[in-house]
Amino acid sequence: MDNKAEFSPYYPGMNILSSTLYKDQLKEILKLLEEENAADAKSFELYLDTIIINMQTKVKKYKQSIYFNDENIKDIENQGCTIPFFIDEKKNVYVLLGLLNNKVVS
Repeated sequence: MDNKAEFSPYYPGMNILSSTLYKDQLKEILKLLEEENAADAKSFELYLDTIIINMQTKVKKYKQSIYFNDENIKDIENQGCTIPFFIDEKKNVYVLLGLLNNKVVS
């Protein structure tokens, strides 16, 4: 991982960080969902939070990312979206790299 990149905590005090790209892609997906149904957008965001908050306990179940050739980058696939994330085992930090809407990508 590039040491010059800056990532902010997903939630303060957590060892899960989110990239600017992840935040931008999340905003865009939520905007599209809100145009269709605001309740669905809120539900998606809450469900996504639950998955991310619990990812540390389930990290072994996630497969290596199909988007990166790096065994330290895995994919969380859920509700038609993929979240590639980097695992820094030495620092015990997880970095959310992006949020891909597979319904749009396919």
